[in-house]
Amino acid sequence: MNDTMRKVAIARKIARPNTKEFIEDIFEDFLEFHGDRLYADDGAVIGGIASFEGIPVTVVGIQKGHDLEENVKCNFGQPGPEGYRKALRLMKQAEKFKRPVITFINTAGAYPGIGAEERGQGEAIARNLKEMSDLKTPVISIFTGEGGSGGALALAVADTVWMLENGLFSVLSPEGFASILWRDSSRVEEAAALMKMTAKDLMKDHVVDRIFYEPKEGIENNLKFTTDQIKDALRETLPELRGLSIEGLLGRRYKRFRQYGEFME
Repeated sequence: MNDTMRKVAIARKIARPNTKEFIEDIFEDFLEFHGDRLYADDGAVIGGIASFEGIPVTVVGIQKGHDLEENVKCNFGQPGPEGYRKALRLMKQAEKFKRPVITFINTAGAYPGIGAEERGQGEAIARNLKEMSDLKTPVISIFTGEGGSGGALALAVADTVWMLENGLFSVLSPEGFASILWRDSSRVEEAAALMKMTAKDLMKDHVVDRIFYEPKEGIENNLKFTTDQIKDALRETLPELRGLSIEGLLGRRYKRFRQYGEFME
């Protein structure tokens, strides 16, 4: 197993801390909100208001479970359109009350079921991308595990993007990449290496701005090791972003996304 596939295995571990555990360890007075005001509540997306050392914030994240029962409730961390619309409702509320938004991302991707497509899955994701690009409040996104395609990007149009050491972000899974490109799923390790989906690779391409290290004994055994780093980063970054004018904030966000990748002639 190459290093990238090792990270894929770690990111997918069922014992890996979920969004609710990160929220409990980082923030105070979390109050969860439910529903998208259009169709239903989606257990795959958790969100609400909280406090970070006296600063009111809005927190939104994709939730996974630690066993079958929990995963059924949160659809194995695959949001439907109502989940993305709930997230957007909370982010627009944060904009209204000038609260910074912090998102947590750990998903294999948006749910591809027939019902989700009938209810406008693609539209919900696209609307999040559009609205987040112009959201007039600071946005910080943190990849804590998998980051699969548009289902992850719908919560990651941010002023700064952070990632855990064993986090991932890619257009699809290595298995899907190998099956589509070579019609051979056995070449999954080769695909993973080519995709440049790890935190280290993404930082080189300016997709990720900061990496948080994980304990050698596994983050599920010592979450505080990593959340202490996240808290330090929030203490540094929140005052900086909150101090920018709306024009400065949006201009910086635009430039951040324009610098992605390299162009060769």
